[in-house]
Amino acid sequence: MRPLRRSDLDAWRSARQRNAMWLVRWDATAPPGSPPRPVTFRTLVRRLAVAARQGTTLPFAVEVDGRFAGQLTINNIVRGSAQFASVGYWLDQDVAGRGVMPRAVAMAVDHCFQVVGLHRIEVAIRPENSNSLRVVEKLGLHEVGYAPRFLHIDGDWRDHRLYAITKEEVPHGLLSRLER
Repeated sequence: MRPLRRSDLDAWRSARQRNAMWLVRWDATAPPGSPPRPVTFRTLVRRLAVAARQGTTLPFAVEVDGRFAGQLTINNIVRGSAQFASVGYWLDQDVAGRGVMPRAVAMAVDHCFQVVGLHRIEVAIRPENSNSLRVVEKLGLHEVGYAPRFLHIDGDWRDHRLYAITKEEVPHGLLSRLER
């Protein structure tokens, strides 16, 4: 994993185009009446960079064998007495099922706990998204709730299962636990 960069444009666009049919069921969409989602990669990177400077987002590129393979973003970072955030991600179907995303999520969680100083990370997953459910299963995250009509995905408000992990649960890091 590394920070998402403007220079990822061609690789990001290529991955999104190749995987459009695979990802459409899981992609966030703008609800009616809300500002439109970024229409270009440059706009997306610019918005993510602004949010990163404000301390509310950490956008990462996921690479496999030196090739761009997906994106992982720590969103909605809350400070104060909460110290938590959410994680969202997508992966190129060509590398799915090889343990890439569990490793990337573990690395991101460890970064949030050990460097950023967060206490809790949450993952929201649509109940029918078996691939993402497998990610949290491999990581040993606990289901903490069910949120009806939680996020606007694929053109409608969708239910999500909620998973979370706290810093105390992984004193030696989530990546270390995954590798054991």
